[in-house]
Amino acid sequence: MIDRSLNYGRHLIYSFLQLSTPFNCVLDLGAGGGDDLMLAKSVNPEAHLLAVEAYAPNVERLRSQGINVFSANIERDALTVDDEECDVVIANQILEHTKEVYWIFHEISRVLPVGGKLIIGVPNLASLHNRILLLLGKQPSVLKTSSAHVRGFTKNDIIQFLESCFPNGYVLKSFGGSNFYPFPPIFAKPLATVFPTFAWGIFFLLQKVRSYNGEFLEFPIKQQLETNFWLGKDV
Repeated sequence: MIDRSLNYGRHLIYSFLQLSTPFNCVLDLGAGGGDDLMLAKSVNPEAHLLAVEAYAPNVERLRSQGINVFSANIERDALTVDDEECDVVIANQILEHTKEVYWIFHEISRVLPVGGKLIIGVPNLASLHNRILLLLGKQPSVLKTSSAHVRGFTKNDIIQFLESCFPNGYVLKSFGGSNFYPFPPIFAKPLATVFPTFAWGIFFLLQKVRSYNGEFLEFPIKQQLETNFWLGKDV
């Protein structure tokens, strides 16, 4: 039986946080019930934990854990965080639900200092089971029109996106995969470790290595993309 809890890659998030020490401030976009932030707290109990979350039961749970919560539309609002304030930003299983990636990565890059870490977890469009589905002429399970997902990602696509929009801005420090459909955990865990680009989910630890000057907002304008993207009130 498939264990869908592996989709969240908590073991990878924990290892990435360990690799990100020392850190003092962690921001989680779409924090849910705070599982990833609790991992950060276990690595550094003194860390300042920030969460963007709007679902009321999750907000209550986060606050009960001592997490500073604020509500924001990450596709449109500026985060109420100062420039270069957060040592680590987590975006785990959230980006596939969004259109406005240029604005989101603009805000992430604004609040991260040079040397700060970005942890990303997304479903893998190029997973083994999605490749098989496409081979059979069927829709990949992570990108169905009737689902909540509006974007599909692969390892190469994310790396290319970052490098195209913000050249030499981020370097990949670690990468992994979690879960491996349609196998049960006893097989899924080792398969995802050995063949991460075929796993259900892909996870990135990225480090910001140069100053950010609005490049993510400039890219869709320079490329004259034929889709309207939110680039901020002053752009």
